[in-house]
Amino acid sequence: MAKTSAIYRNAKRARISARDKAKRIALKNIVMDRSLPVEDRFDASLKLAKLPRNGSRVRVRLRCKLTGRSRGNYRKFELCRIALRELASTGQIPGMVKSSW
Repeated sequence: MAKTSAIYRNAKRARISARDKAKRIALKNIVMDRSLPVEDRFDASLKLAKLPRNGSRVRVRLRCKLTGRSRGNYRKFELCRIALRELASTGQIPGMVKSSW
């Protein structure tokens, strides 16, 4: 089980990221638009820099829904490899069977 502080920190980052998503996209579009004056683009880049760092989407870490583990996760199941194997072995994931040849 992962530290609960790490899990809560990641959840907070996800909330901030979702909250600031539209604002961040709008500012990035202004910064990337070459047809706008340089002053406007520079102002937009300063506003973008003033947004909280934890509001960036890349700061959110994919974590296991059961254990909170941050490594070895499968996006499709939102589970880490260990939890996925345990659930698959007990037959709790429909359609997944242990391979044997």
